[in-house]
Amino acid sequence: MSFKVPFGDVKLRYESLRKQLDETVQRVLPSGYYILGPELERFEKRFADFLGADYTVGCASGTEAIYLALKACGVGRDDEVVVVAHTAVPTISAISMTGAEPVFVDIDPSTYVMDVTKVAAALTPATRAIVPVHIYGQVVDLDPLFELGKQRGIPVIEDVAQATGATYKGRIAGTMGDFGAFSFYPSKNLGAFGDGGAVCTNSEEGYRNLLMLRNYGQSKRYYHDTIGINSRLDELQAAILDVQLPYVAEWNARRREIARRFTAGLKDVVITPTESSFGTHVYHLYVIQTDNRDGLQQYLLDREIQTLIHYPVPAHLQKAYAYRGYSRGSLPVTEQVTERILSLPMFPELTNDQVDLVIDEVRRYLTVNPQHVLNPTLPIASTLAK
Repeated sequence: MSFKVPFGDVKLRYESLRKQLDETVQRVLPSGYYILGPELERFEKRFADFLGADYTVGCASGTEAIYLALKACGVGRDDEVVVVAHTAVPTISAISMTGAEPVFVDIDPSTYVMDVTKVAAALTPATRAIVPVHIYGQVVDLDPLFELGKQRGIPVIEDVAQATGATYKGRIAGTMGDFGAFSFYPSKNLGAFGDGGAVCTNSEEGYRNLLMLRNYGQSKRYYHDTIGINSRLDELQAAILDVQLPYVAEWNARRREIARRFTAGLKDVVITPTESSFGTHVYHLYVIQTDNRDGLQQYLLDREIQTLIHYPVPAHLQKAYAYRGYSRGSLPVTEQVTERILSLPMFPELTNDQVDLVIDEVRRYLTVNPQHVLNPTLPIASTLAK
């Protein structure tokens, strides 16, 4: 189905950089060097410089970036990792891959990120890591987690899959925890043309460990010092990412411009995103909250406007994690929010006319269905209780 306003369109990104990207592909393919070569080394150095970090290590996906970071922290079987249930399940999959168990905490009702006031109560003697998820492009309030981690000797691993370029108190997300895990899935703020990921660290020891872990545990070829996996960002994807890296700040600025336009047009009829005072939101997703979310989504679909829900079923209620023993009511804010959120189209190439069309149609739906208009002047918690 074609859309007047698609949810995203990575082809437009390719078209905007076609000449550079085509030249890059034609340079890499004849080289005969496709894995762990100069293209990856160049991108890792430039990505670290972009972040303001000491080291980055490319890997095969954002999921494996989290896995590698956890393993570098020594997380393994029968350990526990504190995390939110309101995230893409791959975050939780990475924890499961280590043999550890996820321990879920609720989210902040205004920003949808981890409620850091809930973390201390979730810690046990088995806790080996805390994974704050910078969901939708907004950073978790990290300082309380760092203080808690320091007191208890627990590493903090930032999940930055949706927040490349976001900031916290002037520093770029992913550079402040023990490790930062990035995804380069094509739709991300910095996306490959396939799967890819990276881990960021300021620890030389952590960096050396990651290099081994991503490449079968080898310290040098055929010498295996630890148990690792095959998780390598290939040369072609590294080169493609390197072409795009200089544009990330510009693309993020456009995302913020689109978000401001959406907010100005919708703030009196739906709950629009709340930006934390301590950071810069980069709007990987623009997520509203409204009554009868499903009705609005179908109405927009009928008018060729594509929307998605991120995410309709939180991880603690997924069948795959039923064995953990959580039930409905375990995480009340997460559960209420996920019944009401809707992600509107968001990508840098959206035109103002397309944004305005989405605004007009959302408002038209709520004009016809005034009973579903939310009053943004109410505290979010009060609105959720309706």
